[in-house]
Amino acid sequence: MSETVEFQAEDGISLSGQLFQGTGGKPLVLVSSATAVPQGFYAAFARHLVDHGARAVLTYDYRGVSASRLTGKSRKPIRFKDWAMLDFPAALRQLQSVEPGHETVSIGQSFGGQALGISGQSAAFTRYGMVAAMSGALRLLNDRWAWPRMNLVGVPVSYFTKNMPKWVGGEPIPGTVFRDWARWCRMENYFFDDPHLNARELVAAVRTPIFAIGLDDDPWGTRAAVQHFLDYHVNAPIGQRWYSRKMAGNQPIGHLGYFRSRFAETLWPEMTGWLLDGKMPDQAEGSTKG
Repeated sequence: MSETVEFQAEDGISLSGQLFQGTGGKPLVLVSSATAVPQGFYAAFARHLVDHGARAVLTYDYRGVSASRLTGKSRKPIRFKDWAMLDFPAALRQLQSVEPGHETVSIGQSFGGQALGISGQSAAFTRYGMVAAMSGALRLLNDRWAWPRMNLVGVPVSYFTKNMPKWVGGEPIPGTVFRDWARWCRMENYFFDDPHLNARELVAAVRTPIFAIGLDDDPWGTRAAVQHFLDYHVNAPIGQRWYSRKMAGNQPIGHLGYFRSRFAETLWPEMTGWLLDGKMPDQAEGSTKG
């Protein structure tokens, strides 16, 4: 069972989420989306966590996306960083209102993983899961068309439409968010080079244990891009796990495929054990820091 919940960010912007509740006593789980991916994409995973004992799971849409699209009354421009610095904390507050004081954990895909540090909320979580969370610096990707697609097509189009057309099959996102995204991707070190974000210091402050999953056939989350991003978490204990198509039943996974229900038996168990029971897989690579 799930219910739609409406809540507000600190600046008054209304957001929409889906709350899945169970009777188990395991942690509350916050699920944060990848860019241009609607919360409904994570519903099967949320139900899976509740079925395995999670007290409650909250998925949500960032401002300007899907169920959290702004009304015509709002003229405030949306920045990419707002999703992490305003929407992420609001969703966390909404989730914790289910049972104040209950253990809380979280998982984020792509930008949802990047949001942990720049949200400033890492201390609220016992542990964090990341899937395909990487530095978006174009130099680290295995996609030679990414630069022209974003900068020669996407950026010009963003000036002529309030919301970008569906991007690589995802939900429309605000043009201002797209331009921020493209600008970060052009930087040598992604948003860590943005002088207005303070990302290096924010991410270095994270001490929450992290289990990060990468996918071998992900053209954006390459090993170089994932490692570049994780290396900035200098004070967080981190374990990594890389999945191949062979491990997924010889099916393609790609940048966004991990959360598809067809992988429930092959790819989800290790992350489920991490989030709900704190079990780091024996096969996890790498590292304790701090």
